[in-house]
Parts: sequence; C-alpha cells; structure tokens
Amino acid sequence: MGEILIGTSGFSFDDWIGEVYPQGTRKQDMLPYYVNKLGFKTLEVNYTYYAMPSRKTMDSFARRTPRDFSFVVKGYKGITHCIADDIKETCRLFKEGIEPLGENMKALLFQFPYMFLPTDENIGYLRKLKDEFAGYTSVMEFRNSRWFDERYFDLLRELSLGFCIVDEPKLKGLMPFTPVLTSRTGYFRFHGRNRAWFREPVDVRYNYLYTEKELKTFVQPIEDIASHADTTFVFFNNCHEGKAARNALMMIELLRQKPAFDTAAKAAPHN
Repeated sequence: MGEILIGTSGFSFDDWIGEVYPQGTRKQDMLPYYVNKLGFKTLEVNYTYYAMPSRKTMDSFARRTPRDFSFVVKGYKGITHCIADDIKETCRLFKEGIEPLGENMKALLFQFPYMFLPTDENIGYLRKLKDEFAGYTSVMEFRNSRWFDERYFDLLRELSLGFCIVDEPKLKGLMPFTPVLTSRTGYFRFHGRNRAWFREPVDVRYNYLYTEKELKTFVQPIEDIASHADTTFVFFNNCHEGKAARNALMMIELLRQKPAFDTAAKAAPHN
C-alpha cells in the first residue's frame, strides 16, 4: 500500500482560533502549530487560487516545516476560472512563485468551476495544461457531473493527470463520490454536505462537520485507492470554525485502527 497523507485545505483562518489554535495564537504561529502540535504532515495551500503565489511566502512555508512535509498547491484562478489571455505567462509566473517549496511540493490541484464542461475546447485546454506543467504531478477537480464518464477518466489516464475524488452535497449537477484512480496519485477532497450549496455564501457552504459514522464509510475507498497509488492525499475543505481539522484528525484515527494503515498514522498528534 502506498503512502496516505491527511490534512486540511488551508490552515490560516481567524475562526480557527479558540477552535483549533489556542486563544491568542498569532498568524505566524499557526503553521508551526498545525505541524508540531496537531501533527499533520501535509497541507493543501489554497490562497494561491485567489492570488499568485509569492516566493517569499513559499520560502517561509518551506523553512517552517520539516524536510518530509508535503505541500499541494491549488492552481491560480487565472488558470482555472477567469482564464488569462496570456496563459503561458500566467503559468510561468505561477511556477516561479511555488519554486521555493522545492521537493516538498508534491502536487498541483486544478479545481475547475461548475460551468467548465467536457467540450472539445476544454479538453484541449486540459492537454495544454498538461504541457505547461510537464514535470509536475497535477490533479484535476471537476464540479460538473458531465465529467462523470469513463471516457474522461480514460482521458486523464492518457495524460497521466490525477482525478480529484470529491465528497460534496448529493445535488443534481454536482460530481458524485467516485473513487477512481487515473494516475499514480490518489486524491480525496471533502467539502461537506450542506444542501444549500448553490444558494449560500462560501463560509456557510463549508460549515459542515462529518460524523464518525459518515467518515467510516470512506475508510475502505481510501484504502482501495491507496493500494494502487504511490501517494494518496486526503484533504478536508470544510474549514469553517476548524471543522476540517477536527475531521482530518478523526479520519487519521479511523485509518490508524486498520492494520494496513501505517504511514498516515504517523501524522496523528502525540500529545
């Protein structure tokens, strides 16, 4: 079985203070606490969707984490949503920004909007991204269920692109939970199950805490994917008031109870 790494989609949230971080925690102390006190060994960096990655910030991340820590970086919105006219230059700047992470940068996540449909033009764009980020491990997250088709899984396999397995509300049009492996990297992303997905602000959309009963249903799919992948990432994006961190630690503990789960168990806190 390959390595399983569990973490959260972001770490620097004010509403985690008092929920995840002790009262009075400063911004600069959040990442060390995430690593050293909570014991996580991986992080999905999400601010890079909203702003081009800063070399200074990425260098700080690298310096403040262990040598075996794993980063996944989410693609800038100018690559996935409001696609820039000069996409080659945008991709170049993005790669330049994440360069200080070095070997700790294990994968890129490209999350596309609901209206990104499987048209010939968009399939061509996936091929272009594959070329622009040659040499990187890239994972694609689709929001629209029209991508739920074996033809497109085969396309990802052809391009050696990973498929992001999502759990989100079971609403018409959204991607169903589909444990499929299309590259050597497995990837799970948990968004919560608030049914007001299309109507509520983002902070409400992700305000969801998975129960232990719900999380137990994912243990076997995670192990199944990990049995064929080199590395499997499991990230919780239900970040409102620290729920992602709570669920990530719960998942580590559930998997820890399984004999096959070894590497990820080391991510559990020891205090």
